[in-house]
Amino acid sequence: MKLIEELKSHSSKWIKTKDIKYKNFYWQRGYGGFSINPTEINIVKNYILNQEEHHRKRTFQDEYRAFLKKYKIIY
Repeated sequence: MKLIEELKSHSSKWIKTKDIKYKNFYWQRGYGGFSINPTEINIVKNYILNQEEHHRKRTFQDEYRAFLKKYKIIY
């Protein structure tokens, strides 16, 4: 847990140095971490590259909840 807290803290400080438009950037409370099969790295890369378009059809919240439900993760 401490590692995630540090990661969020350092990365939010870093992104604020990149552009004035990020001056109010803050991470949401909580987090989710998931592993992937190394053979699916390209699938994940493509998902990230097309995330904006993808979320026009399905919100992040809906997608995340479906993922939790699929893997029977109580939230």
